[in-house]
Amino acid sequence: MIDLFYAPTPNGHKITILLEELGLDYRLIPINILKDDQFHPAFLQVSPNNRIPAILDYSEADSPLALFESGAILTLLAEKHQQFLPRSRRARAEVLQWLNWQMGGLGPMLGQNHHFNLYAPEQVPYAQKRYTDESRRLYGVLEKQLSGRDYIAGEYSIADMAIYPWIRGYENQKIDIEQLPNVAAYIERIASRDAVKRAYAQAETFDWEKSISAEKLNDLLETDAKNT
Repeated sequence: MIDLFYAPTPNGHKITILLEELGLDYRLIPINILKDDQFHPAFLQVSPNNRIPAILDYSEADSPLALFESGAILTLLAEKHQQFLPRSRRARAEVLQWLNWQMGGLGPMLGQNHHFNLYAPEQVPYAQKRYTDESRRLYGVLEKQLSGRDYIAGEYSIADMAIYPWIRGYENQKIDIEQLPNVAAYIERIASRDAVKRAYAQAETFDWEKSISAEKLNDLLETDAKNT
């Protein structure tokens, strides 16, 4: 059993996609980042950086494994269940380098793109141009890498699960997808997977109007601890 501390953001979607692909038993614990749920002391015990996603994996033999950072969660779960991360050194390296490309480049840059183009309280033309230009460059890297292959590292992997949630919002990032036929086909290919559809269906249940109380969060964690 896994508890997933979750909000329906690109980083949150990464983990629901993997959990659905693996067919694991999990429970969503909503962390409403618009209501500052991420600052509850109980949540900080699991995710000291006060960010989602984070997990508690109760299938560990000795004690629950608390884990934060989406890249770490993807890697550790894929390793544990021996799926979506190759075991051979070269193939594993290929997946991990593209996973880290997403974590260190694509995600942060598209995040800044979103912020300055959609949410910033005032227009900052320099920032808008900087992050839109860098987003376009990164999409170009992805387009080139996808030439002649269906997935970023050959076989479908955790790298694809990390990339897809960020690029499905290309329209809001001022990306002309018609200029990127490989990326467009890639998005459609991943979106058609049943596990991905189930993961995004989970997002529909999230209520941005509600906040989880500190008491309820504490109770959930205490109840789970007693049952392990």
